[in-house]
Amino acid sequence: MSYKRYLYLSMTPEALISSMLPPEEFGVYYAVGTNKRTSGQALFFEIDPDFKSDYFNMGSIETRCVPHVDGKPKRSVYLSTYRVLENIPLSAFRNLYLTTADGKVLELTPSEYVPEEKPILHLYQQLCPVTPRVVSKLSPPKFTEWVTDQHNPIYFPKIVFVELILNRLAEDPLTAPVGNLPYANKDHLRDCLIGLHMGYEKPTKTVNRFYQGDVLYRTVKNGFFVGAKDGYIFYKFPETDELQKLYYPWWRSALNLEFPEK
Repeated sequence: MSYKRYLYLSMTPEALISSMLPPEEFGVYYAVGTNKRTSGQALFFEIDPDFKSDYFNMGSIETRCVPHVDGKPKRSVYLSTYRVLENIPLSAFRNLYLTTADGKVLELTPSEYVPEEKPILHLYQQLCPVTPRVVSKLSPPKFTEWVTDQHNPIYFPKIVFVELILNRLAEDPLTAPVGNLPYANKDHLRDCLIGLHMGYEKPTKTVNRFYQGDVLYRTVKNGFFVGAKDGYIFYKFPETDELQKLYYPWWRSALNLEFPEK
């Protein structure tokens, strides 16, 4: 039996992977495993299978990503786990897949980003190649430009990040209630936002230096971004009513894992 080969860029951890599993099956395998003894959230992009590269050993796919002796498809062949994101052009990115820890997969397609009508503050969780959580005065496109600007003392060739909700704090960090925002150390978050609001000289402030745990999907404000100096790709996250009507099994899985039973 012949199998189609797929190419995936994983964010958890950063890796380029060849597989004979289509995206939904790969998501289940990558999040849950074969024996279902371990589980974990998985975020990955499908990459153009015809992608060519001098950095990665793409030629090894033909000899390594082959069926097992019993005819079963090869689930994963790691091609690289180092500096993967920066060496894949934006033109090679396809859809993004968000997988819950119990293997439910949501597919996001590239969309047009519609900017906010008025200036507000933003909360970004960086996912790759570094993982700080930051607040910023910059909109997602401007944040992408700033983070990938080679004239900055520290910059990244590419970046993947997600914008998270701030609710009323985005407009009024001084007096707006934090409400039910599910973030640790909310006082520090407010202090960082106030600093930006009051004229902090830099366009961003770090809230947490290291990303720990999974993305709480219920905190996603608008979607996920892949950015480089020459542009960005936006993957719109569905609205809550759309999640409930069209993607209920995935959404229920996400919420059940974010609100575990005691």
